[in-house]
Amino acid sequence: MSKTDSNLNNVNETHHIVAVENSQPRNRSFSFLRRLFEEHYPPSFLRKVVAEVMATFLLVFVTCGSAALSASDEHKVSKLGASVAGGLIVTVMIYSVGHISGAHMNPAVTLAFAAVRHFPWKQVPFYAAAQLTGSLAASFTLHQLLHPMKNIGTTSPSGTDVQALVMEIVVTFSMMFVTSAVATDTRAIGELAGIAVGSAVCITSILAGPISGGSMNPARTIGPAIASDHYKGIWVYVVGPISGTLLGAWSYNLIRATDDKPPIHEVSVRSTSSFKLRRLRSDDGQLTDNDPLDAL
Repeated sequence: MSKTDSNLNNVNETHHIVAVENSQPRNRSFSFLRRLFEEHYPPSFLRKVVAEVMATFLLVFVTCGSAALSASDEHKVSKLGASVAGGLIVTVMIYSVGHISGAHMNPAVTLAFAAVRHFPWKQVPFYAAAQLTGSLAASFTLHQLLHPMKNIGTTSPSGTDVQALVMEIVVTFSMMFVTSAVATDTRAIGELAGIAVGSAVCITSILAGPISGGSMNPARTIGPAIASDHYKGIWVYVVGPISGTLLGAWSYNLIRATDDKPPIHEVSVRSTSSFKLRRLRSDDGQLTDNDPLDAL
C-alpha cells in the first residue's frame, strides 16, 4: 500500500513539474506582451481615450440636440443658433480637454494628423473607437430625451449625393486647414487655437447646413444614424470628411513656414494666458509624442 502511495506521489510531482514548465513559456509570453503594450500605450493613454469619449459625447449631444430641436421647431432653436452651438462646443472642448487628449473628437481629424506625422498611427484605432463610442452614447441619450422625435440630428443630402459630397469636402478642408495652422505650426498664435477652430466650424456649418447638413465628422453622423435608423447618403459623411481633412492637412504642410525668421505679428512666447496651447515643433517633419492640441 505504501509503495502504491509513493508511486502516486511521484506521478503527481511529475505532473506538477511538467505543468510548471509548461506555464513558464506562457508567463514569459504574457509578460512580454504586457511590457510591449505598456511601452506603446503608457498609463496616461487611457486617460486620453476616456477624454475623447467624453468630449465627443458632449460634442454630439450639443450639435445633434440643437439640430433636432431646430428641425422640429425653429422657434425653439434657430438654424443659426444650432450652427453657433456647434462651433461653441468645439471651442469649449478644445480648452477643456485639449491638454489631455488633443480634443480631436473626429476620426477624420485623427486620421489626417496621423497622415502628416503629427499623431502616432498605432493610437488611431483607439481614438476612432472612443469617438464612435461617445457619439453613440450621446445619440441614444438624445433618442430617449427627445422622444418621440425620429431623426435625432441626422445629416443627409438635401440635393444629390454628389453636391453634398463636394460641400463636405470643401468645408472639412477649411476646418482642417485652420486646425493645422493653429495646432501644429509653432509660428501661429496658439492662445487662439480653440477660438479659431470653433469659429471655422461655425462658419462652415452655416454655409453647408442647407446642402449637406454640415457634418464634417463621421462620428457625428454615424452615431445619430444608428440611433435614428436613418442611413440615407451616409457614405457621403465618411468619404467627404476624410478626403477634406487629408487635403487640408497636406495643403497646410505645403505652405508651412520653415525659416527661422520671426512671424510678422510676434507674440510673446512667455505669455501667461491659461489658454495658451502647446504646438508640435514639427518643422523638421519629425513625429513627437505630444498631441497637436495639447495645452501647457
